[in-house]
Amino acid sequence: MAYPDNLLSDGELVVVHKHPHWKTLVVPVIAFLVVVAAGLYLAGLVSDTSWHSVAWIGLGAVGGLLVVWLTLVPLVRWRTTHFVVTTQRVMYREGVLSRSGIDIPMSRINSVRFQHGLVDRVFGCGTLVIESASDEPIEFDDIPHVEQVHSLLYREVNDNPDDDFHPRSGWEPHQA
Repeated sequence: MAYPDNLLSDGELVVVHKHPHWKTLVVPVIAFLVVVAAGLYLAGLVSDTSWHSVAWIGLGAVGGLLVVWLTLVPLVRWRTTHFVVTTQRVMYREGVLSRSGIDIPMSRINSVRFQHGLVDRVFGCGTLVIESASDEPIEFDDIPHVEQVHSLLYREVNDNPDDDFHPRSGWEPHQA
């Protein structure tokens, strides 16, 4: 799914659009399986009692709340978190009911680096660290294919034709 064009400036194009890596959904999926298994086990325990229908309603309500809190909320949070690199800036947006975000213009980026440990390397993700001109380094965790994103972002920052010296005959800068 492309990032909404109405949020971009004129002439701005999306280069990369990523959600956090799917590994962030492993714990919510495990929580879902545990809640369902525990609910089925407890429903089986109370099935021989005279008040089993009331117990099943209570178990269903508690199980439903746990599934929403432990599985659905993280899934929606994952889906509404965006890491976007455009031709003019890096954007990060997150949140469901209240949104927050940060934009870093390409011209303000001083350096880009990445880091990933063994588990991140196995899953193919990592942390992207962007140092801008005036702020502390900003870390973006669980970026899928972090090495490729790092390389692409580095090229976007450093391949600005207005900043490059293109020697021609007589060593004059290239005129656009």
